[in-house]
Amino acid sequence: MRVAQLLAVVAVLGVLDASQAFSPAASRLAYTSVSSPLERVSQYPSQARQYVPDSSNSRLNMIDPTMVSDSVSSLMGSTSELLSFADQGQNLAGIFFQASLLPYLGFLYFLSFRGNRTPELGNFGWQFLLLFVLSTIPSGLVTKATYGSTLADCDWLHGGAELLLTITNVLIVLGFSNASTGAAGPDKNKLKLFGFGAFGAFCVALALGPNIGFENHSAFLFGLGNLPAETAMSLPWVTHSEPINALSIPTWAIHFSSVYEFLFAMGIIWNFAEVTNNPKWKGLTWGMLPLHASGIAACTYHFFYNDKSLQFLVESQAFLTLLGNLLVAIAAYRIAASNGWTLEELNPFPPSSTSARGLAIDEAAAVPLAISPAKDSGAVLAAKLVSLTAATSYIVKYGELGIDIPFTPNPAIAIAIVAGLPAITAYNFYNKGKEDGGEMGFSFPGSGEGGLSMADVKKYGVSGTVAYVITELAFWAVAFPVASTALYQSTGHWPDVINDTTDRNTVLGFIFAGANVARLLVPIRLGAALALAPWVDDNIINRGKSGDEEES
Repeated sequence: MRVAQLLAVVAVLGVLDASQAFSPAASRLAYTSVSSPLERVSQYPSQARQYVPDSSNSRLNMIDPTMVSDSVSSLMGSTSELLSFADQGQNLAGIFFQASLLPYLGFLYFLSFRGNRTPELGNFGWQFLLLFVLSTIPSGLVTKATYGSTLADCDWLHGGAELLLTITNVLIVLGFSNASTGAAGPDKNKLKLFGFGAFGAFCVALALGPNIGFENHSAFLFGLGNLPAETAMSLPWVTHSEPINALSIPTWAIHFSSVYEFLFAMGIIWNFAEVTNNPKWKGLTWGMLPLHASGIAACTYHFFYNDKSLQFLVESQAFLTLLGNLLVAIAAYRIAASNGWTLEELNPFPPSSTSARGLAIDEAAAVPLAISPAKDSGAVLAAKLVSLTAATSYIVKYGELGIDIPFTPNPAIAIAIVAGLPAITAYNFYNKGKEDGGEMGFSFPGSGEGGLSMADVKKYGVSGTVAYVITELAFWAVAFPVASTALYQSTGHWPDVINDTTDRNTVLGFIFAGANVARLLVPIRLGAALALAPWVDDNIINRGKSGDEEES
């Protein structure tokens, strides 16, 4: 189980926000009246939040090795307090996270195919995400051992880990942007060293922070930009007291900058289709959409101060991570396949290092990109990012103190936020695709040429048909276990589909819903069948046949 839980950490490589996977189960917040000289605040005593001190949260002068050992055992053996990605292995979110591991690794593999002409720095940015995810393991353990709290409520560690994600997105944006415009940009090696240096600095802070005075709720970057409490309470619209686990301005800024940077990356990768004259790159932008939604889910989760009644946001984020990783993996495969990738690339001992196909791929990879002028200079783009990040951070942090919604969590509103904002992004790219001549980077069967359809599968003959049947059977093979686990997580018991009608109907309903989602994701199923068809042909249809038999 420890291995499975650690795999859950790596499985979230496409995730936009570490804190999305943190559970609010250990939140120590209570609703009490707030003593304030402001009459408007006293009018909402039942909705004001105040932190209830707990001696278990007090900082220890030194980290006792025995305590760390006990905490690790507790982390691996219990899900009562969820700390970071590694502890999700025994719940529904953990299942989704673990399932997303292989798709993301496949994405990294296909994206790195030499024929794609993927910018070196941009490719490194996607890989750098590993360090961001790995950083959540020791930070979660230290938070538990030192403060008895969750990483989501430990602002200085939360913001520090999230900073690594921001660096990831910056590397992706700079890599693809500079390659598209031909701009020299900063030195690639220096940027890589900066990224590693930031990771090293975080590790040092992680090791020394608890012993030099950092408390559980110490603000990231010492709360740079935070308004004094008296000033915040004196704002004319404020009617609520801010909970002690509220994010600081620097941590909110890191979250929102990550969201905006990812949006910039989606747009730049969309335009990379023109630079490479390969519309398949637009499919990668569509694949990134669920990952963008997972970032929105994280911010929504924090908007409601990690309220445990909105635990479903954690599962939603995990599902969006799985869906996003599947989509970007398929998109990267289609890009690689369009640039000459075949199953022969998986052979570690190719028959010849100078094959005609290999030489053709190398020649295509050497073709220079069709440079396009940048619409905005780097300075203008940076100014937009800084202004948007700062404005959003202050509006959310102090604006929500004047409304009741964050203090009376409403699942319907949370769902509307998580679904609505990505829907606007999707609509914008849909219109952009129409303006570009209707090329979306994918198309549904019957919607036009240039996308995946059953005709592509039928080109492989019997092998294609068998591959498609296998992909359909794979869905039903996992549908029942996933549905059963979902019921167990919500009710505390495994389904009795033979004797209990309610359990049987619930499981079948879950599977039916999943089947309908699968119908909407036709390109995923067709892409999986196309990827599997060559293997089916070699290992099932023509297994054991000699070369002469195949020719005859």
